[in-house]
Amino acid sequence: MKNLTNTLIIVLCLVAAYAVFFLVLGAEGNFTDPKTQAVDWHNPQNALGMIYTGGPLVGLLIACILMAITYTVERWLSITKASGSKNMGDFTHAFVALVQKGDFAGAVKACDAQKGSLANVLRSAVDRFQKVENDNSLNNEQKLGEVQRVIDENMNLETPLLEKNLVIISTVASISTMIGLLGTTVGMIRAFAALGAGGTVSAQQLSIGISEALYNTAGGLLAAIIAIVAYNFFTNKVDTFVYAMDEAILDLMETLSIRVGAKI
Repeated sequence: MKNLTNTLIIVLCLVAAYAVFFLVLGAEGNFTDPKTQAVDWHNPQNALGMIYTGGPLVGLLIACILMAITYTVERWLSITKASGSKNMGDFTHAFVALVQKGDFAGAVKACDAQKGSLANVLRSAVDRFQKVENDNSLNNEQKLGEVQRVIDENMNLETPLLEKNLVIISTVASISTMIGLLGTTVGMIRAFAALGAGGTVSAQQLSIGISEALYNTAGGLLAAIIAIVAYNFFTNKVDTFVYAMDEAILDLMETLSIRVGAKI
């Protein structure tokens, strides 16, 4: 399902990008001479038309920009949702205080109200502790071991959700620069071909080749900048998030160890 969703997003970005390329950048009005009202596809009249002369790779670069923006928004919404309804530090403090009092029902209720990744992990830990606390077949260390096992299992489920799609953002950052370089190379080939053609050098063909090179360079750099900034920002945010979860889990385990009289 995850791969299907990502495939759909990529396809939609490509469709939207080439719709913009052909219908907006390639509109006849961008190539219509205001004096003669004649349409000349080799003579753009404004910036949109000039970008269109960058060639079909411009559409691909627009798709890269759209994907970078789309996944940046998706990661922001997902990580914000995973953080829960309240500040994680305040929630952890309140949760541990309830556990210290032995108010496990209140702790579970607090998790249900908080929601998010940390709340899910802590709730599973409390649920498991309640089941093993009075189990005489387990010693204190085994009880804590059971709680830690459940925490580890849930951490392994929650952490990938925080890192999901970061690889796509990283990939966009890499390939957009390569696509821009390819467009630059093609544009320069066209420019030098115009210079090397026999007879009079076509300034129009020369300018189109140079425009293709420069606009592809600019598009590739813009997509890469957006993706690189987003990737570094969210990587740092995920690291901070996981560190906060580890601190909360440590506080909980210390509290539970005191309750059962065991060492962790």
